Order: sequence, then structure tokens, then C-alpha cells
Amino acid sequence: MNKIFYLLALLSIPVGSAFSQNVLTAHDAVAIAMENNFDVLLTKKDVIIAKENATYGNAGILPNLTANFSQSNSNQNSKQTQSTGEVRELENAKNNSMNYGVSLGWTIFDGFGMFARYEKLNQLKERGDLELKSIILTTVGDVLNMYYTIVLEENLLHTIDSSIVISTDRLKTAENRFQIGKASKLEVLNVQVNLNADQSLRLKKLETIANLKTELNRLMARDLTIDFEVQYEFQFNENLEINALLEQATNQNIELQLIKLDKRLAELEQKDVRSKRLPVVRLNSGYNFSSSESSLGFVSQSNARGLTYGVTASMNIFDGFNQRRSERVAKQMVEKASIQIERSKELINATILKAYQSYVTNISLAKLEERNEKIAKQNLNITLDKYKIGTISAVEFRDAQENYVNAMSRLKEASYQAKLSEIGLKELVGNLDL
Repeated sequence: MNKIFYLLALLSIPVGSAFSQNVLTAHDAVAIAMENNFDVLLTKKDVIIAKENATYGNAGILPNLTANFSQSNSNQNSKQTQSTGEVRELENAKNNSMNYGVSLGWTIFDGFGMFARYEKLNQLKERGDLELKSIILTTVGDVLNMYYTIVLEENLLHTIDSSIVISTDRLKTAENRFQIGKASKLEVLNVQVNLNADQSLRLKKLETIANLKTELNRLMARDLTIDFEVQYEFQFNENLEINALLEQATNQNIELQLIKLDKRLAELEQKDVRSKRLPVVRLNSGYNFSSSESSLGFVSQSNARGLTYGVTASMNIFDGFNQRRSERVAKQMVEKASIQIERSKELINATILKAYQSYVTNISLAKLEERNEKIAKQNLNITLDKYKIGTISAVEFRDAQENYVNAMSRLKEASYQAKLSEIGLKELVGNLDL
């Protein structure tokens, strides 16, 4: 009996504690994913693009300065008849012209639309930051969920190993009893079948763990064949408060922040649309040089240079009522965004309330299963003593063994569910830490 529980104690020691050279912690898994995960990398590129686009020039606030150059040449046989009747004729008459200079155009007023567009570009940059935070939050949640799923399966594997230890000792005891005539061959065969069933279950569990590790490697965007150990012991936070979670969600929930930002974008679009009712004023200026040569004509050569400047103004008078239609649509988009904010608040609060109820239930189940596991272990201890002296059958001992193994499995499962509930709540709130 003491040997069995000594072996079970050894099995309960996390492998990573003895062989720490290849242990992947939850923190390490998240750090690797943040560096390599493709969704995170792609979203970071979108953020950079949004920042590059948020400029005064892209909003139309700055002037445009253009350099111009043109040259044309011709070689023609020309014949001209003057008003006096004189005829002038020249073969291979050359005509050359060249123009170059700079021109400046600057829209100084467009109904304040340029300022609305600039603020909209900055809001889009902020939206990119929020989308990156959302991707990071989702990725961290996925990595942690997968990591602790592996932890659960590894702990269940240890539970199966515990059952194999017990079944192996049972088999030796049954064989000894058969040798001295206190048990039948049927009892030995039944115990062997139980041991084989445990070993078969162990092989399936190893396959499950290998597949989960491949999936976690994929989330971390690294070599899928890398093997690793996990930290088998973990703790869950038992002190989350519903009121604090709801308050945090109001300010930190990414989905709600995105919808609020979308409302602001709709308001800026409405301002931009309204600006088209007002006139557009544009300054124009330039400095140009021109030169021309003509072999046949009144002027054989001319040169000119100098400054040009002026102002243009335009205003929409009638465009088939499209301006009015655009303003109505923009107004509806703002009102729609307001409704979406209220709907999202209600949905998020309801989701948090339901998730919190699951969290509370899973915490209670974890504590209950911890007590059940201790009781099942005591029951197995007593049953093992009775089995060794022959006062109970192998079937009764197998029941006690299965009760103990199932109690350990339920404890691991309940702790795992409690941890997932904690992760899920923090992800909903928008404040998922390690």
C-alpha cells in the first residue's frame, strides 16, 4: 500500500520541475506569440499604414507645388500669303518653343471639410491601435486557453499513469493470490484487462497532447515539431467582483471602444458632407519662363518670364438634390452608431453576467472536487487493505480505483474550467493579464 502511494506521489510531481530545460511557461508562450503570430504582425502593418496616412497633406490642408517643363520642335515647308498679297515661302522652316516654371495651388477654404478629414484620419489611426489591441487580446486568450488545455491533458495523463500504477500492483497481488490458491485465474485475467484498458487510454491521451502542442506551436508561429513541457501547477483568481468587472468593461472593452470610435467617424463624415454646401476658395500662383523661335513669321524669336497669381472660387448651387441626400444619409449613420453603442453595452453586460455566473460555479466545483478527491483517496486506501487480505473482490477494488481516478480527473477538469472562466472574463473586460 505504501509503495503505491509513494509512486502516486512521484507521478504528481510536475515533469517540468525535474527537467526544466525545455519547460514552456504561459508567459513565454504569450511572448513568443506576440513576436511571431501572423495576425498580430499583419495588424501592426495596418497600424503603420494608418499612421502614415494621418497627415495634413492627405487631408488637403497643405498647398501643392508643381514643377513644369515642356518643349516642342518642328521642321516644316511653309508658305504664307500676307494680307497685302505678298507670298512668303520657306523650306525646312524651324519652329521651336520651350516653357518651364513652377506653379502653386492652395485650397484655403472648403467649408472646413479639410479639418474634418484630418481629424477622421487621426481617428482611423486610433482605430488601428484599437484593432491591434483587439487582435493581441484575442491571441493572448487563444494561447492561454490552448496552453491550459495542454496542462489539463497532461494532468489527466498523470491520472491515467496513477491508475496504471494501481492496476499493475493489483495484477501482482492477483497473481500472488492465484499462486497460493486464494484467487481464480479469472480474477487475474480481469485485472489484466483493466491494465490493458488503462494503457490504451494512455496512448490516446498522448496523441491528444501531441496534437494540442502542434496547435500551440501554430499559434506561436514557430516550428510545429518543437516539443516542450508545460508547468502543471497553476492558480486561478477567486476574487473577481462583478461590479468591478462591469465598470472596467465600460472603459476597456475593445468592441465597445471600437463602436464609440465608429460613431465619432460618422460624425466627422457628417461634418465633411455639410462642408460641401459652402464655397471652395483656392489660391493659384506660379513663376514661368517661355521661349519660342520661328523661321517664318512676324516674330522670329520671343522670350517671356514672370509671376502669375490669382484666386478661384466655386460653390455648389444645385446637384440634383444629391447634397441633401448625402446629409440625410450621414445623419442616419450617426443615429445608427448611437443605437449600436447602446445595444453593445447591453450585450456585453449580459455576456459578462453569464460568464461571471459560470466563473462562480466553476470556483465552487473546484473546491468541491478537491474535497471529493481526498475522500476518494481515503476510500482507495481502505479498499486496498481489504483487497490484500481478501475480504473484498477485485471488482469492488476496481470500483474504488475508478472512483479515485475519476475524482482526480474531475478535480483537474474543475480547476481548468475555473482558470478558463477567469481568462474569459478578463478578455471580455479588455484587461487580460498573465
